[in-house]
Amino acid sequence: MGNIIRWIVGIIVAAFVTFALFVAMKILISGDFKPQEKLEAASFEINPTVEDIKVVKRTTKIDKVRKVITPPPPPQIERQQAAKPQVAIASLEGAIPKFEPPKIDRQNFKIQVSDRDAQPLVRIPPIMPPRAEKSGHCKVRFDVSPEGSPFNVTAPYCTQSLFSRASIKSVEKWKYNPKIVDGRSVARTGVESKITFRLQDERGKLIPE
Repeated sequence: MGNIIRWIVGIIVAAFVTFALFVAMKILISGDFKPQEKLEAASFEINPTVEDIKVVKRTTKIDKVRKVITPPPPPQIERQQAAKPQVAIASLEGAIPKFEPPKIDRQNFKIQVSDRDAQPLVRIPPIMPPRAEKSGHCKVRFDVSPEGSPFNVTAPYCTQSLFSRASIKSVEKWKYNPKIVDGRSVARTGVESKITFRLQDERGKLIPE
């Protein structure tokens, strides 16, 4: 019974909707039709012609060049020329006097050279040992040859033993003016010197001995 009632209600609703659509379509069809206004026609020129631009030429009148008259050169002044001397130089007052050359006895001629001690010319600084942890120094003793080269180099005292080898190598590279006795270069013995090793930290501050 319930199914029959739902079926009847559905038919009625469908018939009402169909009728409503029919009435709406009829109203739309019966309305006045107004066509749209035509748009104005637009025209485009594909290859337009370019007008030539007139170039205005400047007309400049050149004035006639006036003739320039070159002025005359300045007058030349006569220079006075010095007269040549007529008297020889030897006869003038204040001439160089004549001296007799000194007589030198070649057999007994000697050049006296003053004696001097060995003098340092070049001193090569020592190389800091990589194992050094602080500054130090060494007292070295050596002899100087007639050619000015140190030999027999020793280091009798060092604040640290690791400085001894570096000190000896440094002194062996030094150069001296040799000792002069009676005009001849001779060996010099017993030369003493001091070699200092200065070690700095990362901030550049000296680390004491």
